[in-house]
Amino acid sequence: MTVRSVRIAAAAAVALAAAAAAVPAWSRTAATQVSSNWSGYVATSARSFTAVSARWVVPKAACTAGSSGSTATWVGLGGNDAASNKLEQIGSEIACSAAGEASYSLWYELVPAAAVPIHLTVAPGDSVFASVRVRGTKVTLTIRNLTRRTRFARTLTTASPDVSSAEWIVEAPSLCDAGGRCRTVSLARFGKVAFTAASATAGGHTGTISDGAWTATAIALVSGSGQSYGPPGFGPGFDDTAQAAGAGALPGTLRANGTAFTVAWRRSVTVSGAV
Repeated sequence: MTVRSVRIAAAAAVALAAAAAAVPAWSRTAATQVSSNWSGYVATSARSFTAVSARWVVPKAACTAGSSGSTATWVGLGGNDAASNKLEQIGSEIACSAAGEASYSLWYELVPAAAVPIHLTVAPGDSVFASVRVRGTKVTLTIRNLTRRTRFARTLTTASPDVSSAEWIVEAPSLCDAGGRCRTVSLARFGKVAFTAASATAGGHTGTISDGAWTATAIALVSGSGQSYGPPGFGPGFDDTAQAAGAGALPGTLRANGTAFTVAWRRSVTVSGAV
């Protein structure tokens, strides 16, 4: 997810290792990889994904005057192919202004189109459920504020949507100028985000993040690590052997049933010899 007065999402560029068929589903998660803008889990499969969903509670930002930043939480499909500039996503965002004030919003995006704000009220502590479904060229994006009992759903048409992966992500968005040059903004101090009821569908099969039908990879966000997820030309290529340290966010271990995990903000994150 990037910002250009309006936002343009970042597609992922990540290669995921296939797990052996004999490995049980609960252990089919690769070692943590490093990104300068994403934290969470990515799933890939030999079959196309057609749906992804999860629930989370919108976190409360700890904003301070003189320090702006932003954090986006979302679910999405696509972004695994380094040559792709497509990603279908929907989620929430918290933003800290330079004055130390926090704002909260909902949005959706079909890359390469710009992000679109969703005009539903959302506040810290609200529980939201979001999903993306793809059928052919039709993409249905849904988000429900379970606390306020409000709902948004829209079905759009996009040529050749990317369905090569499914994601559950906390992101440091990026600011882009009119020429398309982008930089990742500071990650707003969000505390933690707990994803629950996470699922995906590929090849007609629905399962959790750790389902044996696909491979899930954990991603740690380390500011300034030099590895960013983005469309071609957005930033440095992904380096899966990075050694990085800095402020960021860490994904927790998946629960035994694979439906839940937590991403936590950290003042200092160090990932050495990541796979």
